Amino acid sequence: MTDQTPPRTVPRMSATFTPEINAEIRRAAATGIYDIRGGGAKRRVPHFDDLLFLGASISRYPLEGYRETCDTRVTLGTRFARKPITLDIPVTIAGMSFGALSGNAKEALGRGATMAGTSTTTGDGGMTEEERGHSRTLVYQVLPSRYGMNPDDLRRADAIEVVVGQGAKPGGGGMLLGQKITDRVAEMRTLPKGIDQRSACRHPDWTGPDDLEIKILELREITGWEKPIYVKIGGTRPYYDTMLAIKAGADVVVLDGMQGGTAATQDVFIEHVGLPTLACIRPAVKALQDMGMHRDGVQLVVSGGIRTGADVAKALALGADAVAIGTAAMVALGDNDPRYEAEYQALGSTAGAYDDWHEGRDPAGITTQDPALAARLDPVAAGRRLRNYLAVLTLEAQTIARACGHNHLHNLEPEDLCALTVEAAAMAGVPMAGTDWVPGRGF
Repeated sequence: MTDQTPPRTVPRMSATFTPEINAEIRRAAATGIYDIRGGGAKRRVPHFDDLLFLGASISRYPLEGYRETCDTRVTLGTRFARKPITLDIPVTIAGMSFGALSGNAKEALGRGATMAGTSTTTGDGGMTEEERGHSRTLVYQVLPSRYGMNPDDLRRADAIEVVVGQGAKPGGGGMLLGQKITDRVAEMRTLPKGIDQRSACRHPDWTGPDDLEIKILELREITGWEKPIYVKIGGTRPYYDTMLAIKAGADVVVLDGMQGGTAATQDVFIEHVGLPTLACIRPAVKALQDMGMHRDGVQLVVSGGIRTGADVAKALALGADAVAIGTAAMVALGDNDPRYEAEYQALGSTAGAYDDWHEGRDPAGITTQDPALAARLDPVAAGRRLRNYLAVLTLEAQTIARACGHNHLHNLEPEDLCALTVEAAAMAGVPMAGTDWVPGRGF
C-alpha cells in the first residue's frame, strides 16, 4: 500500500475581510490618517438598473417616433421667481467648482450645456469668466464656505442654489488639497496658496429651517426677486428635508443621492453615509404632493449616478422634473479616458476608478490646476462631446417615453415601471416584475 498525501482544503477568501478592506487596514495602520479620495460610492446599491419600463402594446398605445413629437422642455422656478428659467432638455449640469476642475473644463461645461439648451452650475469657489461667458443659463451656488461669493455675481447668475448638503457627503464639508490651490484659486477663495482647504459642513449664518427662510428672502431681495432659488439637499431624510425646503420658500429642490461624486472627501463618508438615489425620489415626491406643490409649484431635480437616457426617464417617471449630472459630464468631456491608462497607472490608479480627482494630476486636464495638464483639454472639442452626450441622453429618454405612449417626458409615471428586486420595488414604490405586489404595501 502506498502512502498518499491527503488533499488540501482550498483556501477561501473572507467575504468580510476582502483584499480591499485588508489593504485599507494596512494603509491606515501605516499612516494614521483616513483615506481621502474623489468620485462617488463604489459599493453596489439598488439603482435605476433595477427598474424596467412597461412599453405599450394593446393596453397602451405607443407613439410613432418619426411623426409624433415628444416634448422635453422644463421650466424651473415658477413658484416665486419673476424670471423662471426654461430649458430645452430636463438634464442639467451639477455644481463642480473651479479649483476642483480646471478653467478649460468649466468653459467646456458651459459650451456643451449651452449648445444642448440647458444649464450649468458654478460649484464652490465662485464664478469664473470662462463659465459665465459660455453658459447661456448659469446657476450660482451659495455654499457654507462662502468662497468667492459676492452680490454682483449673484445678480449675474440666472438662478441661485443654496447648498445644504451633497449626496457624497451629507453632513460633511468638502476638501481641496493644497496642490490645487494656485494663485488664482487662492485669490478667488481668499485662501493661502498651497494649503489644504476644508469647507464648512454647515452655513455660518443660519442653523435651521426658520433661518433658511430668512436667508432665501435675503437672496431674493439682493436679486430683485428675479432669480429662482434652489435648495440642494443630500439624500438622508428626503421627506422632511424636502418639506422644510418648501416651507422655507424654495422654488426648486435639488436632491442628491449617494452615487453622486465629489472632488474630495473621506472615503468612509462616500461609502457609508446617505441613501441611494433610488431611495430618495419617492419620499421627496410625497413631500411635494403632501404640500400640494408637485409639478405645479416646486420643481424637483434629482442627481447622483445618472448615466443614460433610461436613468433620466426613470427619474422623471418616479416624479422628478429634471436631473443633474456631474461624473457623467466629466467622462463626456474626456476624463478617465483609457488612452491615458499609463499615466493613471503612474498615479497609482486606473482609468475608470475616478479616485484621483483630488490630487490635481489628472492627465486628461479636467480635475487639475496644473497649466500644462489643463492645456491638454480643448474646451471647444470637449464642449461638443458634452453636447453630443446630452443629445443622446435626451433621445434615449424620448424613445422610452414614446414607447410608453407619452408625448412629453413629464407624462412618464410610476405605472410605467416595474422592479427586478424587492429592494428596488420597495424604494421606488413600484411592483415587482410580473406581479402587482409593492413591498411594504401588503399582498
